[in-house]
Amino acid sequence: MSQSSARILILDDDPDVACAAQMLLRRRHGAVATLDDPARLDALLAAGVPDVVLLDLNFTPGRIDGAEGLALLDRLRALPQAPAVIVLTAYADVPLAVEALKRGAGDFITKPWDNARLLAAVDAALARRGASTDGVDASLMGDSPAMREVKSMIASVAPTMANVMVLGENGVGKELVARAIHAASMRAKAAFLAVDMGAVPEATFESEMFGHRRGAFTDARADRAGRFQAAQGGTLFLDEIGNLPLAAQAKLLTVLERRQVTPVGADRAEPVDVRIVSATNLDEARLFDAALFRTDLLFRLNTIVIRVPPLRERRGDIPALLHHYLSLYESQYARPVRELAPGALDRLCAWDWPGNVRALRHACERAVILGNRPDYHVDDFGLTAPPAAMPAPAPAGEEFKLGALERDTIAAAMEQASGNISMAARLLGLSRAALYRKLGKHGI
Repeated sequence: MSQSSARILILDDDPDVACAAQMLLRRRHGAVATLDDPARLDALLAAGVPDVVLLDLNFTPGRIDGAEGLALLDRLRALPQAPAVIVLTAYADVPLAVEALKRGAGDFITKPWDNARLLAAVDAALARRGASTDGVDASLMGDSPAMREVKSMIASVAPTMANVMVLGENGVGKELVARAIHAASMRAKAAFLAVDMGAVPEATFESEMFGHRRGAFTDARADRAGRFQAAQGGTLFLDEIGNLPLAAQAKLLTVLERRQVTPVGADRAEPVDVRIVSATNLDEARLFDAALFRTDLLFRLNTIVIRVPPLRERRGDIPALLHHYLSLYESQYARPVRELAPGALDRLCAWDWPGNVRALRHACERAVILGNRPDYHVDDFGLTAPPAAMPAPAPAGEEFKLGALERDTIAAAMEQASGNISMAARLLGLSRAALYRKLGKHGI
């Protein structure tokens, strides 16, 4: 599998744990550093802030209160370009996990971890890092009528207890809408926890979402908090809810109706108090297809629906977004401030931006890094037309090279999705697991 350009730091005083995580992540991400002494963190940060930090909560032998790790979390989140933080802990302590989430951690992993779960957590952290590093809600920037309506709806619904469903294409900023709702709600001081439902294996859905008890199944070596318990009192953001299998939908519906969860292996239910904000890129009409999504669950989730427009429908917001992201990356990479070349802005505003604000952000980062002229030209942004749905067939009489065709199709989908596994899998009509296997098969 090809390696990403992400920079990952594992901050853990146990060399065996750090080495195991490093070896796992290096298969997908080339730059994976380890650090066992928090006193050396400042020197490492001086050389560049990582994209994701896997942070242990305890460094002094015998301590299990997590105070050391929480202090480091505060330091990391206070950085100008703060990394996404995934907390590592050997103790499935719900209050400690909730406190870490309140302070800005994006997720928590209990040691010993499941490899697929750790990889999914890092992928999700990288996917949403752009939102967390911009400071304000950059993807919601703009004064177009469509964005004014979105912001007005956020202001109206945030103070209520209503569940909200956010609809929109990939890259429009659905999670930022969810975060804005949480920040303006009465739950703002509690945890906000985002879960990519497409990355939760169906076989472990109940354990991931509702928790489990020690001994409930093989490798259940300790009690573990589920996502509902970790978000207690706060907001649980169920991203890509349209990817949830029907059987898992039924289990989620039961929890929403009863307001309680039963951990795997437990003999009694536990009450939960969370606000649900969900999101999907599915066409709205498909949500009403009973073969894909339970109607009773849909009505539980879509009390309020917020539709986030694609960038091509609010082209007037593109200049402000370009300025924001170019300035952001000029500062981040210590590059000179440059203007757009004559005519470039018109062409960039005319572009349809498949991938929306996320694609624009990546294009701006590319232009800042690779542009070597006094101003930015359109070709600095690396814009390419979306790939055709199917590769052209080989000329008559030639042998079909199915392997090459499959590899080219997958590579094109990955490029269109800007490396987002979930989006590429949907474009190809594959599950995430199947896509991972094919990526490994073709060395992509």
